[in-house]
Amino acid sequence: MIQSMTGFGAAEVEGFKVEVRSLNHRYLEAAVRMPSPLLEHEIPIRNFIREKFARGKVDVIISLTEKRKMKITLNKELARGLYEAFADLQREFSLSGSLSVDLFASYKDLLLAEDSETGAESLYEALRLAVGRVGEMRTREGEALAKEVRYHAERLEELRKKVEELAGEVVPACKEMLARRVAELLAGTPLDEARLAQEVALIAQKSDITEEVARLKSHLGQLASILEKGGSIGRKLDFLIQELNREANTIASKVDDVRIVNVAIEMKTGIEKLREQVQNIQ
Repeated sequence: MIQSMTGFGAAEVEGFKVEVRSLNHRYLEAAVRMPSPLLEHEIPIRNFIREKFARGKVDVIISLTEKRKMKITLNKELARGLYEAFADLQREFSLSGSLSVDLFASYKDLLLAEDSETGAESLYEALRLAVGRVGEMRTREGEALAKEVRYHAERLEELRKKVEELAGEVVPACKEMLARRVAELLAGTPLDEARLAQEVALIAQKSDITEEVARLKSHLGQLASILEKGGSIGRKLDFLIQELNREANTIASKVDDVRIVNVAIEMKTGIEKLREQVQNIQ
């Protein structure tokens, strides 16, 4: 199974509402937002996300609906300390006015929210449902991405075969061209076949792309195998894309044959399209 890194899922169980959003990211990065009474669950939730996803930026947003009963209490010790501090300030600077409840309205820490029910099972059930729906969406998109990756990889294999075919024509064409030019320069003087063969061999050695073509074949074979196995394959594919691009660049720089250079450029375009798809895979 192949997953993308993009997805969304939401669920609500007994007043616990959980939303999970997943976006592309090179590594796994999880962010959890929840009401302060639930902060004790942050680490277990982060660990749960790490178990379910290998890559992606995952945002978990937990909120309480009207179905969830909350008991609000006042932090009287904090209120008393604030009152005494402001009263001292008023006396010391001879400030007029009265200290009223309005003074404390902006101090959110004065209000303590307590869940009237434990509800941990409901919270984690909502989390499991939301994460499961994210996984379903990521799987659907992953299947579509895998199809695109296979298409571009097959096209690259066609271009590789074309390069291999053209490479076989390079040495004979080089020999013919070099012989013609030398004959023109010598103007009727007998041609030294041994020297010509030596020069052709040197040129052929410099422009030999046999190893690059073989490595391209190997990398594309590995790519197909990785796609077949599935799982968390994004980083492996990232590495293969870099290697494919390296071989295409080498081919384009080593060969003077314009036909092969053009095919290598077309390969680089295909590799870039492949990269765009692979960057979305977990």
